[in-house]
Amino acid sequence: MARHLLPITALLLGSALLLFAGGIHGLILPIRGAAEGFSASSLGLLGTGWAVGYVAGCIVAPRLVGAVGHIRTFGVMCAFAAVAILLQALIVETWAWIPIRAVSGFCFAGAAMIVESWLSERAQPSTRGTIFGIYTMVNLGAVTAGQMSISLGDANGAVFFAIGAIFYCLALVPTALSTSASPAPLTSVKLDLPGLWRNSPVAVAAVFLVGVSNASFGALAAVYAGQVGLALTAITLFASIPVLAGALAQIPIGYLSDRMDRRIVLVSTAALAMLADLAFAILLPEGQLANLVLVGLFGAGIFSMYPIIVAHANDHAPPGTAIQVSGGLLMVFGLGSILGPLMAGVAMSSVGPRGLFLTTVAAHVVLIAFTLWRMSLRGAVPQADKAAFQISVPARATTPETAALSGGEEEALPLEPEAAPADEAGRA
Repeated sequence: MARHLLPITALLLGSALLLFAGGIHGLILPIRGAAEGFSASSLGLLGTGWAVGYVAGCIVAPRLVGAVGHIRTFGVMCAFAAVAILLQALIVETWAWIPIRAVSGFCFAGAAMIVESWLSERAQPSTRGTIFGIYTMVNLGAVTAGQMSISLGDANGAVFFAIGAIFYCLALVPTALSTSASPAPLTSVKLDLPGLWRNSPVAVAAVFLVGVSNASFGALAAVYAGQVGLALTAITLFASIPVLAGALAQIPIGYLSDRMDRRIVLVSTAALAMLADLAFAILLPEGQLANLVLVGLFGAGIFSMYPIIVAHANDHAPPGTAIQVSGGLLMVFGLGSILGPLMAGVAMSSVGPRGLFLTTVAAHVVLIAFTLWRMSLRGAVPQADKAAFQISVPARATTPETAALSGGEEEALPLEPEAAPADEAGRA
């Protein structure tokens, strides 16, 4: 194991530093914004801005890497991410935070794609699953550590903005000093909605609705927790526990989805999330324990639906197109992620904190209804034709390169390679 991990240690370290900074950045903004009196709709627009930038980064980053190389692009992404969080510490205004957050999303997508491309290049077919699993655990641990670190200090000052910027800068050091060979060009993804819809209407509709739900929660969970009176430590737990619960829930859910109609598993998982939605929206619990237990159940539902959807879409996809399908679904998820925080922010501004879960319950009800309707029209995929379920990080942290890393290299569709810059030819 050690001989397989040693060559990728620098990449895993760079990814961990990047995700640690991202964990701080994603949580400090709603906490500080709420303290400054920003409206819930304004804070929701932060999530919308981030999603717009993230989708744009997934599309544009391959061309940037083709033009100037992996190291330079990664360095630029980390540098601009650091500049963005520092600007948000200096200009505490919603009109500035929203477009700056879009820059953060763009940078984060590009940097993550480059790391994943490197890992994919270094992984052998026999070790690809192990490397992807370790990469996933490193990312989840780093994000959680970044979020939890906020409970150790004063979230109302500029300290955590500065710490986030420091870790963004540190993230570029391991790759800058790496002597590994430059990987192949990044995976190019084109959004083909008609093709995706013909392949699986359930997958397209469900992934869009999951984007609405998950991005709403990701952008406004801290705002909700603050409005119901949770302390800072409980707020960080409220944002972190669902991600960890979703990661753990994928093990039994994946086992079930490989042995029965995935749509039944998807509906059941959405029903679990819907019950948690209703409990939050109707009961509006104020105690710390009740909120953390409910949000754990909620996270087990919302963060395990995305890999079910991807596996279901691949069940219907032609051989050799898994990465294209996964990348296309990611783009549709991104479209839902743009809409969701905006809707949830308006709802919270109108009816208070329960507006967040009124938004997510609406998404889950529509998902369940549409899936059940499609089940009445189309039978289940034969067991022998099923693709394998793969545990994945939350889709918000997924890029087209994630599918290439977790799957087979022969399915990737890279851009046409261009001449490497003189100082990077053959080295990275």
